[in-house]
Amino acid sequence: MKAASHLYDVAIIGAGFSGIGMAIALKRAGIDNFLLIERNDSIGGTWWENTYPGCACDVPSVVYSFSFALNPNWTRAYPGQAEIHAYLQTCCDTFDLGSHLRLKTTVTTARYDETQMEWNLTCGTEPIRARVLIGAIGPFSQPSFPTLPGMESFTGECFHTARWNHDIDVTGKRVGIIGTGASAAQCIPHLAAKVASLAVFQRTPPWILPKPDRPISRIERWLRRSVPGFARLERGFYYSIAESLAFGFTKYPRLLRLLERLAKRHLQKHIADPLLREALTPDYRLGCKRIIFASDYYPALAEPHVRLITDPIASLDSDGVLTENGLRVPLDILIFSTGFHVADNALPIEIVGRDGLTLSQAWEGGMEAYYGTSVAGFPNLFLLLGPNSGLGHNSVVLMAEAQIRYCIDALRTMRREGLCEIDLHPEAQAAFNAALARSLPRTVWQSGCNSWYLNARGRNVTIWPGFTFTFDYHLRRFHAGAYSKRVLP
Repeated sequence: MKAASHLYDVAIIGAGFSGIGMAIALKRAGIDNFLLIERNDSIGGTWWENTYPGCACDVPSVVYSFSFALNPNWTRAYPGQAEIHAYLQTCCDTFDLGSHLRLKTTVTTARYDETQMEWNLTCGTEPIRARVLIGAIGPFSQPSFPTLPGMESFTGECFHTARWNHDIDVTGKRVGIIGTGASAAQCIPHLAAKVASLAVFQRTPPWILPKPDRPISRIERWLRRSVPGFARLERGFYYSIAESLAFGFTKYPRLLRLLERLAKRHLQKHIADPLLREALTPDYRLGCKRIIFASDYYPALAEPHVRLITDPIASLDSDGVLTENGLRVPLDILIFSTGFHVADNALPIEIVGRDGLTLSQAWEGGMEAYYGTSVAGFPNLFLLLGPNSGLGHNSVVLMAEAQIRYCIDALRTMRREGLCEIDLHPEAQAAFNAALARSLPRTVWQSGCNSWYLNARGRNVTIWPGFTFTFDYHLRRFHAGAYSKRVLP
């Protein structure tokens, strides 16, 4: 008879920022019987998969890091993809996660066994069993592609910014890019410097603020390493500035007018053509869609070989794009910068909870959870950066750390009380989301624009409608009373 596979205390799916943070927290808590599972060839998640030219963070480096592993050696105020990935690799090495890490392992199904009170993971190799499952899949794990007539007939090269094809040389080519979000704003200046022509297909103009990026001097890095408290003080300063935006986003939208004037001056400074300037001027409140920080985007669009196209795309043919107004744009390469599946329930993993209910089925009416962390009917499952735990104004790492602390306290509670199963009460989830729904209409994210923050029903299911410190406060302790509990018979 084949022996049963090893039972882990915890299995973590995803080795991006939140998954690595969870793994480190387990080690620091003295919990060593865990597995960190990653589908890619390396750790990093978003910061491994996204390698498009110009890929960088739009949050200051001093807050885009773990609070327990500040990095004094950032070389720029806003770090690039390679430097962030190197930071995460350093964290894995420093906290000795190698023996817990299983790369190139794609989990297809996670099914809860109600009898044994454990999770069974199917991943194409030996099945994995775990008492507790942590979903650290991340909101930016599945690229989204539009459905365009004639896509199959296009004979040029075609790829998504999140899956950049580095084998293709764009130099001297006719290139088109669909989308003007954060990824597009970062890669368009790099494309414009190489291509023969660049067509930028815009649906809605974003609000763009100048990006105060700069090299970090050796003196500043020395201060971070050598002067006690300097790095913490600097982090607190940048955190406070970013956090102040939440006042405008959630309570006092009029405060955003100052930033709107700054953004319009930035536009006027770089775009002289009145028609182009009008096409690039948003008609919605700043913050309703993701704010973009870029100092080189507008100058790139002003280049004579770059063309902004606002006509909706009608179809593709063998060598180009046709718009609804009859414009034909011949292309050699078409790049999709069309975001990710964030607000829908298109999960890359089938997660099956109590009574055979899948998480996708539970979320058919819209994603919801309890503080973005627990879902009723899915015992011993915790999500990191789940529904309504994202941010539009500060570092999402802060939110992940709050959830990680909550998970650690839940595990300690289970161990202390001899619990083998905890399951969120449906009433607790319903009450939390009812309170959330009451607060959402006042926020800028539901002020009238269409963004990836909203699901098909127009509800914000991604962003936390408040301050990071209130989210952290609510999750400072495990809410044991919100869960049913079982022990092994």
